[in-house]
Amino acid sequence: QVQLVESGGGLVQPGGSLRLSCAASGSIFSLNAMGWYRQAPGKERELVAAITSVGTTNYVDSVKGRFIISRDNAKNTLYLQMNSLKPEDTAVYYCNTAGYYPPLYHWGQGTQVTVSS
Repeated sequence: QVQLVESGGGLVQPGGSLRLSCAASGSIFSLNAMGWYRQAPGKERELVAAITSVGTTNYVDSVKGRFIISRDNAKNTLYLQMNSLKPEDTAVYYCNTAGYYPPLYHWGQGTQVTVSS
C-alpha cells in the first residue's frame, strides 16, 4: 500500500530546533518533487518547502533561512530541519508530492509541532 508516515514533531521552546522525517513507500517518491506542508488550527494547509527529485529546493518566505528540506532517495525518506522555531510555526506538518493537485499520495497522519514557552 502506498503511504506516508511523518515523525519527529513535538513541543519545543521558541528558538529551538526539530527535525522531521517522512518515510514513503512505492516508486512515486524518488521520481517526483516532494514537499512539506503544514496546517495550523483554523487555517488551510500550505506548502512551506519543496525539493525536486534531483535536489533543487524552494521555500515559502516565512521559513526561508530557518528550515532546510532534504531527501534520501535510497531510503525513500524526506526530511525537514527546522531551526529558530517561532510560535507561528505551530501546526501539523505533512509531507506529500509537490506540484500536483491533488498530491499523488493519500495524506498521512502528520506530525504535530508546537512552539511554546
